Amino acid sequence: MSVFENLHNTTDKATDLGEKYIKTSRQYFRLKIFQQVSFSISLFAKLFAIGSLLFIAFLFLAIYSALAIGSLFNNPAYGFLIVAGIFILLGLLMYLLRKSLETLVIRTLSEKFFN
Repeated sequence: MSVFENLHNTTDKATDLGEKYIKTSRQYFRLKIFQQVSFSISLFAKLFAIGSLLFIAFLFLAIYSALAIGSLFNNPAYGFLIVAGIFILLGLLMYLLRKSLETLVIRTLSEKFFN
């Protein structure tokens, strides 16, 4: 009977170790998910705050540039058209470079996300 008792004790120990491993893994994954969610939310909050301020700054800069260019041509409409053309060219440039920008963003985020 001692062989069966030893086998039973060994099986119980293995079961306990397996349950402990599962609990520890579950806690680790919960913490990892919390870390990733916190990182993502803080990243988007920072991007939103900085992006909003930069948007307002570029808006005022664009208006000032349009008025300054318009005063050079003695027609404010020309200034606004030139600034709009510059923005269209920048938009086209961003569209043409979208794949390289996408890979850069994915590479940067994957380094932070999976480490």
